[in-house]
Amino acid sequence: MGKAKQAVLSLSGGMDSSTVLLRLLADGYIVTALSFDYGQKHRVELDRAKSLIWYLADNHLDVTHQVIKFSGLSQLLNSHLVEGGDDIPEGHYEEANMVDTVVPNRNKMMNSIVQAVALSIATKLDTDVVIAMGIHAGDHAIYPDCRQEFRDADFEAFKIGNWDSEKVSVSTPYLDTDKYGILQDGLNCCKLLHLDFDEVYKRTNTSYKPTADGYSDFKSASSVERIEAFIKLGRPDPVQYADKSGPVPYDVARAHVQRLLANY
Repeated sequence: MGKAKQAVLSLSGGMDSSTVLLRLLADGYIVTALSFDYGQKHRVELDRAKSLIWYLADNHLDVTHQVIKFSGLSQLLNSHLVEGGDDIPEGHYEEANMVDTVVPNRNKMMNSIVQAVALSIATKLDTDVVIAMGIHAGDHAIYPDCRQEFRDADFEAFKIGNWDSEKVSVSTPYLDTDKYGILQDGLNCCKLLHLDFDEVYKRTNTSYKPTADGYSDFKSASSVERIEAFIKLGRPDPVQYADKSGPVPYDVARAHVQRLLANY
């Protein structure tokens, strides 16, 4: 009998990495998921990640999950996305101001820890381990650390700097896929795993500007891109959206995004 397949995943609590988690489980992997608290304004994503892990456990899909906190880091970072930063811009990912949501060296910091955990599992169990990442085609223009050339260079540095690194490999299943394609695969995975699609995706956050109650906004670029994907999928987004006056029906959020997309 062969060894169980092992994977390590950076689980942000967003729909992309959450879908990668589903894909790994559907493919028979034992998964170790790491979430990171780096002082992001949208920290509600960490609560969503925990909620998804609990939901999976209730459905007999156990995942090892650890939240890693970078204490004090946000005070030293220049980004609109972290606490203390300027207001997060609104609009579409096509707009130039979306670079304000870049967090300096974010993926490099997370990658180093994910790589260390993956290599530790590989050497402890004497088995191969896959590092899975949820980066997708929509990230490439704005986030340099989501591009293939960065990933290749970063992984090469890992291989050079560690013994037994040949036991670790990288999988980026959605590198050339947009959010609509990710949702399509998520729907397929839910069917394979006998999970409720809405119960899964209401346990994800894509909003960079959630309300104090944890509701998603529908005007920041990340939310716009997510709603656009649900529009294409032909299903309502199960998360609750809100504006300054409070919760709004999904139809209101969808109509706003449709008007915005008409300009692109």
